[in-house]
Amino acid sequence: MEASAGLVAGSHNRNELVVIHGHEEPKSLKSLDGQVCEICGDEVGLTTDGDLFVACNECGFPVCRPCYEYERREGSQLCPQCKTRYKRLKGSPRVEGDEDEEDIDDIEHEFNIEDEQNKQKHLTDALLYGKMSYGRGPDDEENSQFPPVITNARSRPVSGEFPISNHAYGDQMLSSSLHKRVHPYPLSESGSTRWDEKKEAGWKERMDDWKSKQGNLAGPDPDDAMDADPMMDEARQPLSRKVPIASSKINPYRMVIVTRLIVLALFLRYRLLNPVHDAIGLWLTSVACEIWFAMSWILDQFPKWLPIDRETYLDRLSLRYEREGEPSMLCPVDIFVSTVDPLKEPPLVTSNTVLSILAMDYPVDKISCYVSDDGASMLTFESLSETAEFARKWVPFCKKFAIEPRAPEMYFSLKIDYLKDKVQPTFVKERRAMKREYEEFKVRINALVAKAMKVPPEGWIMQDGTPWPGNNTKDHPGMIQVFLGHSGGYDSEGNELPRLVYVSREKRPGFQHHKKAGAMNALVRVSAVLTNAPFMLNLDCDHYINNSKAAREAMCFLMDPQVGRNVCYVQFPQRFDGIDLHDRYANRNTVFFDINMKGLDGIQGPVYVGTGCVFRRQALYGYNPPKGPKRPKMVTCACCPCFGRRKKLPKYSEKDTTNAAAANGDGSSLQGIDEDKELLMSQMNFEKRFGQSAAFVTSTLMEQGGVPPSSSPAALLKEAIHVISCGYEDKTDWGLELLIVQLGWIYGSITEDILTGFKMHCRGWRSIYCMPKRPAFKGSAPINLSDRLNQVLRWALGSVEIFFSRHSPLCYGYKGGHLKWLERFAYINTTIYPFTALPLLAYCTLPAVCLLTGKFIMPEISTLASLFFIGLFISIFATGILELRWSGVSIEEWWRNEQFWVIGGVSAHLFAVIQGLLKIFAGIETSFTVTSKATDDEEFGELYAFKWTTLLIPPTTVLIINLVGVVAGISDAINNGYQSWGPLFGKLFFAFWVIVHLYPFLKGLMGRQNRTPTIVVIWSVLLASIFSLLWVRIDPFVLKTKGPDVKQCGINC
Repeated sequence: MEASAGLVAGSHNRNELVVIHGHEEPKSLKSLDGQVCEICGDEVGLTTDGDLFVACNECGFPVCRPCYEYERREGSQLCPQCKTRYKRLKGSPRVEGDEDEEDIDDIEHEFNIEDEQNKQKHLTDALLYGKMSYGRGPDDEENSQFPPVITNARSRPVSGEFPISNHAYGDQMLSSSLHKRVHPYPLSESGSTRWDEKKEAGWKERMDDWKSKQGNLAGPDPDDAMDADPMMDEARQPLSRKVPIASSKINPYRMVIVTRLIVLALFLRYRLLNPVHDAIGLWLTSVACEIWFAMSWILDQFPKWLPIDRETYLDRLSLRYEREGEPSMLCPVDIFVSTVDPLKEPPLVTSNTVLSILAMDYPVDKISCYVSDDGASMLTFESLSETAEFARKWVPFCKKFAIEPRAPEMYFSLKIDYLKDKVQPTFVKERRAMKREYEEFKVRINALVAKAMKVPPEGWIMQDGTPWPGNNTKDHPGMIQVFLGHSGGYDSEGNELPRLVYVSREKRPGFQHHKKAGAMNALVRVSAVLTNAPFMLNLDCDHYINNSKAAREAMCFLMDPQVGRNVCYVQFPQRFDGIDLHDRYANRNTVFFDINMKGLDGIQGPVYVGTGCVFRRQALYGYNPPKGPKRPKMVTCACCPCFGRRKKLPKYSEKDTTNAAAANGDGSSLQGIDEDKELLMSQMNFEKRFGQSAAFVTSTLMEQGGVPPSSSPAALLKEAIHVISCGYEDKTDWGLELLIVQLGWIYGSITEDILTGFKMHCRGWRSIYCMPKRPAFKGSAPINLSDRLNQVLRWALGSVEIFFSRHSPLCYGYKGGHLKWLERFAYINTTIYPFTALPLLAYCTLPAVCLLTGKFIMPEISTLASLFFIGLFISIFATGILELRWSGVSIEEWWRNEQFWVIGGVSAHLFAVIQGLLKIFAGIETSFTVTSKATDDEEFGELYAFKWTTLLIPPTTVLIINLVGVVAGISDAINNGYQSWGPLFGKLFFAFWVIVHLYPFLKGLMGRQNRTPTIVVIWSVLLASIFSLLWVRIDPFVLKTKGPDVKQCGINC
């Protein structure tokens, strides 16, 4: 696929396909006309006449000139493939045996390797031509995995390259002289034999010795031969391992959990058996809330019973899949970045994410970055064009000096010693130049943003005068543009860059587009047609790669032969930049990512959280994990029923015999396909399931990836536009809530991530939680109170939708028995936690009601009963402390999480339940708007900006009620004497519990940096109110008289 050849826009339904040229300025390209030498891996190169160098005129086996000359001078003088003696070519010195040859070789032009397709260069060749080199495909023996029914041609190995031929379904054999291979192997004519490298290993070693003398290779270290066997042993070791939590930390933690469960049961028993008769309503409300809290705690606590850590070995990964002198065998990865509105998701943020992807530490020919523009914005398109141009300078700078992170905005804003560990003399000079380049790049992006603020009446016009196809964001064709890739994907130093593809799916009125889930499924399909990597990494546009080795970390699990077979995805924790030092609103969510997710990793794997996740493509297609050998069950004869189980004889019937015979007869054509695919082939219609795209359907059966071999560039272009058309998913299984299988991201919920991961776990897949020492990804989080509450509202609303859907973890997934019980507990907890808002709101209101009415939710407790309360509070604190001990979470992070649990519970979660019930049962869509006031342009200025939203009403009300209750209670106790202080302490304890948890919320309403401290304002108001009420209540200047006690004296007293 040629980069920058034009924007492809089209609609499959309308049979339209147009190519817009002239929008991109031509870039200086590096010519790669040659092949790769099969001996040393260097380019074959050209002759003095500019033609491709051909060493052997008999078979055309690709060998570079240094290898050719070495073999003629010091080797056997024979071609490694056809064993024909090398003839002297023009410019080569004579050697022994050349006496009978003439000075000029007349037959050197016999094989004039000229690409006839250059004479008939078609437009689609320029658009979809490319060496999508993902390495050597499967061997010839594995061709049975491509069904002839799908490919309509003879199956052959897939090298991961686009076919070059212009004939759509004609000659499909690739000439080995057309372009460079990244994974070289001879494509000989039919009937020829390949060169056996094992037999010629000595010749290759002699070649390396000769090159080392010429200065092309470093001389071999004599110690390497001694270390060869240990290195091979190291490469055979596992790529990762589980690191269990130390028993000294986890065993006390489990003991406290069991103790807390017992104490909780005794506490609830006491509460149920000792009602408060003079406040029965308050008592029933409090007991109901406490029972709900206990159930919620069980669902949250027990999935953390088996926490584990993991350790990866990147050196072993390199030893196994990146051997020296051999092409890399790491699996390719397609990376998805999704964005919608560039005015809400700044283009500069998206550009930094893309730049960090292009500069990651991974073979460039195995990375393809797809940017989904679901808003069809010309601003996103133009900013991505500028990003591609800047990447030509940024990527070589990153790799040359091994900088971290590789997002330029974050790198240049680091307040650290950037000279640490840097030894290159030119680093300072080049860094200054690169920073200047980046600042100029930022100015260009800012100019594009400023230009996009005012839309012209006639719509946006491209540089060549063509109207922008996406002027109507709700009615536009599908668009594809390759910014970086073959014949244009090279940096300033001439090295190849990863692919960068712009994708905007077609949108038309009257079609369901399913928001982000629909955009992700469109990326899955278009990437399968163009590159078809076996693994996919999805990132939000504001999550950049902070650790350039993140993809390698994931491959340590997915490519491990022992661990990776049953892994559907590898989830990384989310880390954030730009959060205030004390993390007032628990934006880092450390308790969830460092405690809950570790616990799930010890069961069946973490939940999918929407970003920073590497997927196995086959798992998203609905295939089940491979089945391992079953353990043999012990059987006994009929006379010994005490041990094992009796062996049952199979019962046969005439019907079973007929069915078995039919199955044996029909299944012979499916030989070589695994059991799961055989079931799909026999029982499902592929077009009904995946859609009517032959190229895409074929790609779904390629477990190791690679581009379908039977399609020409013209067909691939047509299919790429076809699979992103708005009507492609009609009458297919994409995103549907089917009972057994899933296909892609699941529709029907705004939290499609939880639902997608849940269905994978229900089918028997497991996931992995990877926490490298350097965070893999970092993003941005809303630090303002209103924005944070709206984010939590969206998550909670999705959980409510899942709870009332057919995929509710309470009732779904029992048939297969693949979902483990503790994993189910965790999924149930993710769907019911918003409903905790109802008892939490009631429980936070009870202290104020008790203080205002003079009643309490508990009777007078005895000494024995007080032990239940003391034991419960001690177990709660002990559980938290031991949890922090094994997880490494700080006590401040834990406390912030507890505070925001109350803040979010009485605000966002409450509105999510109301909104979800209205949407599901009444079909009413509601939304909560956020209005903002301007803030100062200072560090963390957004934290103190006041944005009014309806979500602020419930917590504000609860806070005011409790403050009034505290004032009233203290005033009443002072007025009534010493005996009233005893019952008051219990009421004040619960009231202060609520106020302390809502303190960050109050600080968000009133706090400001460099102003009067919030705590001073709070206590000033509180004390002033108490003093005022006391003065009015006591009124020391008026003498009070107390009348007779009517109960003692009677009415006639």
